[in-house]
Amino acid sequence: MSRARDRTEDFKDAVRHTCHSLGYDEAKLASVMASFIIHKPWQRSPFSKAALKTLESIGELEQFLLKHRKDYTDLHRTTEQERDSIEHEVSSFIKTCQEQIDVLKNSINEEESSKGWLGIASAKSNADTVAHKHGVVLILSERLHSVSAQFDQLRAVRFQDAINRAIPRRKLNRVAKKESAETPNLGDMELKEPDEIRSEPLRVQQQLLDDETRALQVELTSLLDTVQETETRMVEMSALNHLVSTHVLQQAQQIEHLYVQAVEATMNVELGNKELSQAIQRNNSSRTFLLLFLFVLTFSILFLDWYS
Repeated sequence: MSRARDRTEDFKDAVRHTCHSLGYDEAKLASVMASFIIHKPWQRSPFSKAALKTLESIGELEQFLLKHRKDYTDLHRTTEQERDSIEHEVSSFIKTCQEQIDVLKNSINEEESSKGWLGIASAKSNADTVAHKHGVVLILSERLHSVSAQFDQLRAVRFQDAINRAIPRRKLNRVAKKESAETPNLGDMELKEPDEIRSEPLRVQQQLLDDETRALQVELTSLLDTVQETETRMVEMSALNHLVSTHVLQQAQQIEHLYVQAVEATMNVELGNKELSQAIQRNNSSRTFLLLFLFVLTFSILFLDWYS
């Protein structure tokens, strides 16, 4: 077996000879020879730049959550206004990242709309590039979903702490109102013993005040129950939001799988068309050969019959 020979110098000599034949000067020849050693930096496409920018934004959002995690969940570190500000900033971050991902999706859809019949790609794109871009968008969506899920967990912890703080306070308020409502009744019984001291108008006025107090107490109790029910529903809505986002991510994965199957089906259709074309050509050639064979056979029989 012959040894392999390094032909690099021969290639460089051929390049120098070609450059001299094309009339290149020494500076241009030196730049051409230097390009074999120092390659030009690879230029990223606008889609890749936008995807990297979106990935950096999601990374910044994740770092922001890790930095302010204790500030958002610990009640003794920050106030309610500061926690609301953190929540608003995170929501704005997530909305901005989602908009960037939507822009990437729209660019892919515009690129796919330039395809012809049966999904045949134009000169600007091909099926592999479009599939790669879909994969990039899916990875970004999964990364954003993971960060959003972390924030949903922190928000659920905050809402649960608010409910836990509100329930004992309501119980104490109800007990205090019951005691305050019973105390005037006992006082009225003690004062009613000497009926001669109290007059009828004062008793009527006291009775009206008691009725208004009881009505106000019932109204406040129902209002507190409504607030508690509203907070419980907010926690349930947060859990449902997390569940919906999970299902949306699963649907995105299914759509990606369907897209891959559609690309494979398109390739199979193209191969089928080629096979059909080849089969038609074979059929025409076989028909021509059969006619020629029958003609030669008939002529041979006639010739043998004439000769005999």
